[in-house]
Amino acid sequence: MNKVGSRKNYGYGKQLDWAGKQALIDRYGNGHYATRAAHGHRWQQFVNYVKANGINDARHINKTMIDNYGNYLKDTVNNQDMTVAYAQNLLSTVNVILETMRKNPTLAVKPAAIIGQRSHVRTTAPVSVDDTVLTRSLHSRDTDDDRSLQSMYGRITVITRLARHFGVRFSEASKLNIYTALQQAAQHKKINITEGTKGGRGKHVDRWVPISQKGLSILKQAVSLQGDHHNLIPPEMSYEQWRTFAYHQWAKYSPIKGFHDMRAAYACERYQQLTGHPAPVINQTRTASKSQDQHARKIIAEELGHNRISVTASYIGSSR
Repeated sequence: MNKVGSRKNYGYGKQLDWAGKQALIDRYGNGHYATRAAHGHRWQQFVNYVKANGINDARHINKTMIDNYGNYLKDTVNNQDMTVAYAQNLLSTVNVILETMRKNPTLAVKPAAIIGQRSHVRTTAPVSVDDTVLTRSLHSRDTDDDRSLQSMYGRITVITRLARHFGVRFSEASKLNIYTALQQAAQHKKINITEGTKGGRGKHVDRWVPISQKGLSILKQAVSLQGDHHNLIPPEMSYEQWRTFAYHQWAKYSPIKGFHDMRAAYACERYQQLTGHPAPVINQTRTASKSQDQHARKIIAEELGHNRISVTASYIGSSR
């Protein structure tokens, strides 16, 4: 195959996703099926991202675009919608395929340097613990004149509020069946989070989250958005496409960094309810008794979908 730099996707094909797969064959030959399959799947994630930003030609991909993708992955990791290892592998695939296409490593990035590791102890209070800040952030998008985007903002708004008032991850909010949740709320005054959970644990372990009047109101608002569908993901999109779109729009409009802030705000609010004291990250020290603190952390960890109390430090601060 003739790889000419002036040809679309460096001569590997007209479509970016196909071109990446052809580059993998050029690099590995017709063997290494598992390796090529893994890279191919990860490359598709990058293709979805750059297409959402108007790019379908590898010649137009630059270092800024890759850095932005890396930051998007970092936010996804921080929101607990992706593991650190997988995010690093996604960036490694971009390195491999673009280097093969371009015949040079000019655009290569260091995955570990960009993705890093999540901090295990939160030291700054979540911005959205003040619900008025979140409300202003959501309303800021109302000025956008693009009606096709406006129709999607309702879903982003509801998912954001679900994260804030139920402590769910972006994936869990997106895949929540609102009709089922409303039935559970009426019967039990709480809802069971089973879809979109990390590692698929929700399929085997009940995770009941209490519902407030505000939470019930949010569920009722979401019914019209879900319609005849089984969750809040737009019917015309895959979950990966929806996540890419929503994260891009959130980063574009909101001063609140990432959806994980809403989970932390929920955890802080629950800590106050359970102990009668502000969360340590709010006060910069623990004022609840040791026993109160540990009891609250156990409940919060379960409601957030974790099986270790120690994880709560990344939401509500140190227990010291």
